[in-house]
Amino acid sequence: MPTYTPPLRDMQFVMHELLNVVDDFKQIPKHADIDVDTINAVLEEGGKFAAEVTFPLNISGDAEGCTIDQTTHAVTTPKGFKEAYAKFVEGGWAALGCDPEYGGQGLPFVVNTAFYEMLNSANQSWTMYPGLTHGAYAALEAHGTPEQKATYLPKMTTGEWTGSMCLTEPHCGTDLGLMRTKAEPQADGTYKITGNKIFISAGEHDMTDNIIHLVLARLPDAPPGIKGISLFIVPKVLVNKDGSLGARNGIYCGGLEHKMGIKASATCQMVLEDAIGTMVGQPNKGMQGMFVMMNAARLGVGNQSLGLTEVAYQNALAYAKDRIQMRSLSGVKAKDKPADPIIVHPDVRKMLLTAKAYADGGRALEAFCAMLLEKEHYHPDEKVRKDSGEMLALLTPIAKAFLTDNGHIATNACMQVFGGHGFIKEWGMEQFVRDNRINLIYEGTNTIQSLDLLGRKVLGNNGATLRKFGKLVAKLVEEEGVNEKMAEFITPIAILGDQMTKFTTEIGFKGFQNPDEVGAAAVDYLRVAGHLVFGYFWARMAQVALRQIAAGNTDQFYVAKLQTARFYFAKLFPETATLMRTARSGAKVLMDTDAVFA
Repeated sequence: MPTYTPPLRDMQFVMHELLNVVDDFKQIPKHADIDVDTINAVLEEGGKFAAEVTFPLNISGDAEGCTIDQTTHAVTTPKGFKEAYAKFVEGGWAALGCDPEYGGQGLPFVVNTAFYEMLNSANQSWTMYPGLTHGAYAALEAHGTPEQKATYLPKMTTGEWTGSMCLTEPHCGTDLGLMRTKAEPQADGTYKITGNKIFISAGEHDMTDNIIHLVLARLPDAPPGIKGISLFIVPKVLVNKDGSLGARNGIYCGGLEHKMGIKASATCQMVLEDAIGTMVGQPNKGMQGMFVMMNAARLGVGNQSLGLTEVAYQNALAYAKDRIQMRSLSGVKAKDKPADPIIVHPDVRKMLLTAKAYADGGRALEAFCAMLLEKEHYHPDEKVRKDSGEMLALLTPIAKAFLTDNGHIATNACMQVFGGHGFIKEWGMEQFVRDNRINLIYEGTNTIQSLDLLGRKVLGNNGATLRKFGKLVAKLVEEEGVNEKMAEFITPIAILGDQMTKFTTEIGFKGFQNPDEVGAAAVDYLRVAGHLVFGYFWARMAQVALRQIAAGNTDQFYVAKLQTARFYFAKLFPETATLMRTARSGAKVLMDTDAVFA
C-alpha cells in the first residue's frame, strides 16, 4: 500500500525563501496582514485533511469507480467519497481562496494552490469534484451579473454546490467552432438549451444537491465558428428567486465514460433537452468567460501532475531504500544484508532524482503563477497588474504541458523503480501512471498548449513577453555571473537565454513562409521554454541553498536542494540541445510523407 506525507518543508521553502510571498502580500491591501505563520498553519491542517481523509480512498475509489442508474440517471461516487466531501465543506476548505463577499476566507491563490497540490497527491479523482468548481466560480465572478453572482457564488463558495464546464461534443474537442448545442431565447429572458456534451468531469454525482453547469451553446442567429458561441448557466436543479431549490432541470447524465485512469471521477456524457439556462456575458462572446475557466483549469491540471509526481517519488524513494537486490558496482554497501538496497545503483538514483527535480521545479512554477494571478487581480499598481497578466498568459501553457509531460516521465520512472512490483495494483504505482495520463490530454492537449505558446503567446506579440521573462533570467545572471559557486547553474541558463532569441526568430521566419513549420516545431519549442523556466527557478533555488550553507546553516535540506539542482542541470536540462535540433529539422520530413499513410 502506498503512503503520503505532505511536503510542507518544500512548500515553505518555495513560498518563504524562494519567492518571499509575504513581502509581495504587503503590497496588496487585501493580503497585507497575511504572515508566514498563518500560511504554514493552514497548509499543515490542509495536509492532514489530504493525508488522513482523501488519501485512504484513492485505491478503493479506483477499484470501485462510479456507477450510474440508467433509469434515474443518478451517479453514485465510490464508498467514502461523499462523506469525505462533507468533511471538506464542514472544514471550510472549499472557501479557502474565495472572496469574503460570498462567504469565502479570502486567502491568497498561492495557499489554495499548495493545498490542492496535496489533494492531488492524495486522490486526484476525488479532488476533481471540488476542483472544477473553482474554475466555474472564477468565470462567474469575472463575467456574471450581480444577480447571478448573488444566486450562485455563495453556495459554490461554501461547497454546498459544485460546478462543471460543458464544452466538448461528440464530433468536436478543441475545435469548439464546430459546436452544435443550441440555445433558444424565451420570453422571460432565459434560454432553452438542447444538445449533447461528452467528457464532462464531475457532470453528475451524489456529493451535493446541485451542480452549476457552465455550458457553451449557439443562438439561432449566431455567426458560424468560434465567434458564434455564447456561455450559459444551466443548473442541475433550478433555483427559485428566494434561493431555494426548485424543479429538476432538463440536463442529465446519459452515460459514464470507461477510462484508463481517474476512474473515481465521474466523466459524463451530458444530455440537454430544453434545459433552462441564463446567459453569462454578452451574446456570441461566450469564449471570454470560458477562457477564465479554461486557464484556471490549465494551471490546475499542471498542479495535478505535480501532486502525482510528488507522491510517486515519495513511494519510490521508500521502496528503493528498503528493497535489496544485487551488490553495488563499487563494492558492498550493506555488509549485514545478503544484497544492497537498490538505491545504491546509479540508474535507480537517476529515476528518483528525475522525479524529485521535476516535482520541486513544478512546485516553484505553480507558486510563481499563483502569485502572478494574485497581482493581476489585486495589485494596486495598474502596470503591475498588466505585466503580471501578460507573464501569466505566457507561462500558463508551459505550466499545463511541461508539468504534465514531466509527470508522465516521473510517474513512469517511479513505477520502474519498483520493477515487477510497480506493475501490480497493490503498490499503487501503476495507478499514479494511469491517473496522470489524462493530464496530457484534457484542457487542451499538450500539442494545443504548444501551438498556443509559440503561435499566440510568443510569435503573436513578436516575443515581447518572452523577452520580459528573459529579463528575469538576465537579472539573475548579472547578479551571480561572477560567483564561481553559481557558475554551474548560471552558465546553462545564460547560454539558453541567448539561444532562445535566435531560435525563436528562426522558427518564426520559417513559420511566416509556411505555417506548418510552427506546427512541426511547437512541441519541441515548448519543452525548451519549459527548461528555461525550470532552469531559472532551479538556479534561484541553488542560490538560496548556497547562501544558507555559506551562513553556517547545517540543515541537510539545503544540501539536498543543491544536489538536486546539480542533477537537473547535468542530466535533464541538456535535453534542450536535442530539442532545438529536432525543432529546426522542419516540417518537410513530417508533411512529405503521403506514401507512408497511403
